[in-house]
Amino acid sequence: MKRLILLNGPNLNMLGKREPETYGRKTLKDVVRLVKDTAWEKGYEVEDYQSNHEGDLVDRIQMAEDNAAGILFNPAAYTHTSIALRDAISSINIPVIEVHISNVHQRETFRHHSMLAPVCAGQIVGFGIDGYRLATLGMIEKIENEGRK
Repeated sequence: MKRLILLNGPNLNMLGKREPETYGRKTLKDVVRLVKDTAWEKGYEVEDYQSNHEGDLVDRIQMAEDNAAGILFNPAAYTHTSIALRDAISSINIPVIEVHISNVHQRETFRHHSMLAPVCAGQIVGFGIDGYRLATLGMIEKIENEGRK
């Protein structure tokens, strides 16, 4: 079975509790279930991982190339600051789709710029947790069209 990696960055373990007016009441467990169910219907399995630590996310990105066809990634606040994550994404030969629950372009101006978007295959913002489903379907379509693992 083909595999996707679902990565979630800092504070996403607090979904459902943290700023529900911005991020909703769904939890990270709900996100993981949504992605796994969506992928399973298309013949893919999903390995999920969340960390509040930048280096752990870098490690997971680097390891993914050998055991996955693509990465779905919500880098959270690291979106706007992390050259290390950008370099990790640039160093692998599988697609990464950047996902954000809120529409970052409607929020504080510092959130309008992504350090990662230029090295990602795509970016989905503003659809709540359904953005993860859209990213999963988009990733699978991309993988299938490119004939990847």
